Amino acid sequence: MTQDLKEAAQRPGSFLQTVKAIAWAFFGVRRGADYDKDVARLNPVHVIIAGLIAAVVFVLALVLLVHWVIGSGVASS
Repeated sequence: MTQDLKEAAQRPGSFLQTVKAIAWAFFGVRRGADYDKDVARLNPVHVIIAGLIAAVVFVLALVLLVHWVIGSGVASS
């Protein structure tokens, strides 16, 4: 099992390819064939790092949006 994990971590997929795959995953639209290619090509360490970064950016964007809406007075009744 550890050998499989080491081999997966040596995959040649670039970090940019990983970011694109994570962006499609956040959007929720992905063809099955493209998903299969990503699974075979991408480095799982890159996927974890890019996923965490994307999640943090998404949460920060939501927090900023809420602060903007509340501060603009649109949300007050």
